[in-house]
Amino acid sequence: MRAFLATIGIFSCVLVGASAQAQDTITGVKAFEILGVDFDTIEIRAETVAPGFHVLFGAGGNVAVSIGDQGVLIVDDQFPRMVPRIKAAIRKLGGGDVDFVINTHWHFDHADGNPLFGKGGAWIVSQSNSRQMMTKDQLVNVVEAVIKQPAYPAKGLPIITFDDRMQFHFNGEKIDLLHFGPAHTAGDAAVVFRGHNAIHMGDVYVTDGYPLIDSDNGGGIDGMIQMCEAVLKEIREDTVVIPGHGPLATYADLAEYTTMLKKIRERIAALVADGATLNEVVAAKPTAEWDAIWGDPTALIDLSFTSLTR
Repeated sequence: MRAFLATIGIFSCVLVGASAQAQDTITGVKAFEILGVDFDTIEIRAETVAPGFHVLFGAGGNVAVSIGDQGVLIVDDQFPRMVPRIKAAIRKLGGGDVDFVINTHWHFDHADGNPLFGKGGAWIVSQSNSRQMMTKDQLVNVVEAVIKQPAYPAKGLPIITFDDRMQFHFNGEKIDLLHFGPAHTAGDAAVVFRGHNAIHMGDVYVTDGYPLIDSDNGGGIDGMIQMCEAVLKEIREDTVVIPGHGPLATYADLAEYTTMLKKIRERIAALVADGATLNEVVAAKPTAEWDAIWGDPTALIDLSFTSLTR
């Protein structure tokens, strides 16, 4: 479940091979194109977790889908170019128009479909800080490049927000939205489908590479660890864990990931306490025993260092 796969998830890996673009300001779509993603050929793949509950994989963040008598609720919505294919996949699964969109956070690869779903009548929901970030132009530093994210139009903004916790009662189950403070960003939400025993973690947890921490916009490795530990207390050992990117996972996978982050954080913090520079921290290879599985650690080390020294 934790095997490192070739990824199209910009926020779960470094832009390998994009050295010519290093620290250029580019769009999210351009970032994916650098990774070799052809939006015209990307298909949506659906995986059924349980009757009426599915996960869609495409270009960008994983999309959770609840379909039932009350309508359709999704978590995250990828890119505008993918929205027609997401809608088609939902229809194929037996659903109709999307009634609710929950954003796990405000990054483009998870929320740029908002304007199209909003125009279609969907009610968009997010953590309060995420909505605030969507109202202004933003820059996201992914180390190899800086991603420009323009402010969302009115139809793309959440119309319902929450601070720490809220609940839906939809399609016969309770759905908890949980925020435990800054983590991947300043406005992350974990979405727990209690009836289906599943949770969508957004990019606080990914399974296709090391996570990226948006340390310039409130994220931090301490918050990542805190949220993972809090989520483990909220779910069961047989809960299906939906990562922001990559294949589905388990409670045990998330627990192991959390332990890894804690060990990496401890090593980087110890080096920082000794006065190490970023280059010295990188040279110390604090992630060495996991690199064969998770891939290039450059962004994780860089942004963890930033979050621990700001």
